[in-house]
Amino acid sequence: MDNSANCKNYGVPIYGAGWVPSSALRSAVEPPADDEKDDGDKSSAPAPENYVVLAGGGGEGNSGIRNALVVAQFDFDSNVLSDEPVAREGTGGDLPYRMAIHPGGDGLICSMPKSCRWFDWDIQRADNLSLGLRSSERVLEPLQDVGQQLALTFNNEGSLLAVGSEDGKLRVFKWPRMEISLDEANAHASVKDLDFSPDGNFLVSVGSGPCRIWDVSKSTSVASLMKENDEIFGYCRFSPVNDENQVLYITTMRDQGGSISKWSTTTWKRIRSKRVVRDPVCAFNISPNGKLLAIGTIEGDVLIVSSNNLQVQNVVKKAHLGLVTTLKFSEDSRALLSASMDSRVRVTIIKEEKKSGLSLWIVILVLLIAIAVFYAANNGILPLELNST
Repeated sequence: MDNSANCKNYGVPIYGAGWVPSSALRSAVEPPADDEKDDGDKSSAPAPENYVVLAGGGGEGNSGIRNALVVAQFDFDSNVLSDEPVAREGTGGDLPYRMAIHPGGDGLICSMPKSCRWFDWDIQRADNLSLGLRSSERVLEPLQDVGQQLALTFNNEGSLLAVGSEDGKLRVFKWPRMEISLDEANAHASVKDLDFSPDGNFLVSVGSGPCRIWDVSKSTSVASLMKENDEIFGYCRFSPVNDENQVLYITTMRDQGGSISKWSTTTWKRIRSKRVVRDPVCAFNISPNGKLLAIGTIEGDVLIVSSNNLQVQNVVKKAHLGLVTTLKFSEDSRALLSASMDSRVRVTIIKEEKKSGLSLWIVILVLLIAIAVFYAANNGILPLELNST
């Protein structure tokens, strides 16, 4: 059993996880106007990203494990997760299976077996800042009695919400009015994963069959990305950097193991694929700065991969005792949150890859000097030995 300070067991099988966005606590962290006039002790409140939110439980029945949303705290300086949750919001007999945190800090949405529910942040500012969650009075009418939703995601601006269901239905809503923008009854046999492009113009969906690209403004499919041979598409993420080098990453499975494929977002053609792990991939994400990819396997391993060359940079073997259910990078891309059905939560600090560019140039320079000296000596420009007179 792992007793590391950055890995804790909160007694709940975890299916969804995320970092509390800085926007959620900005108003609470900033001191009131009256406080700014005081010249007393101005101790700073915890950084917003010090909090993580976890969703899970034992599901229906008499398992004895409560369904709940759990809030825990993480200290970056000491690399320590709180021993116990700092807050817990029960969800009764409904298991919170999938979760999406609003990027503007409004709250979060959870997918339950039959409906989706909205939760508000419960922020208390007394002597110390405390963060919790409470079930909201807001009812998401279009997502009531719609069955299990397997994928939930907001666009970067938080103005669109995409949901994909177990029965293959894909819908996009304008947030927060919940006006339907895209409604596709048979996007896939079952929708497994969704992601918006950085500008919000496109939505990618993965399920059975080909991966599909949707033009959000036109509410139509514009491309189908085909599999090769015995490939099975798993998860999808757009690169978050909105420039001419923007690509789409898709995980694939074959008998040989799990791979990551890169696709152009202009031609929608495959650029390259690379096998990165032997075991099946069960979780995937990309860092906010676009430099790193994270993979979780059914064996509980976590891999950090360079998005540029698809080389594995770090492997945490047996990070979890069971399959990894979710992966999320912190806002500044310096930490990776992972969780599993084994009830364990882990935060892995990302270590920057050592730059070897300078030493390489020194080696090249020495080689060039050696070649020049050898050439000069062999052509009489430089004497091979000095004769004494």
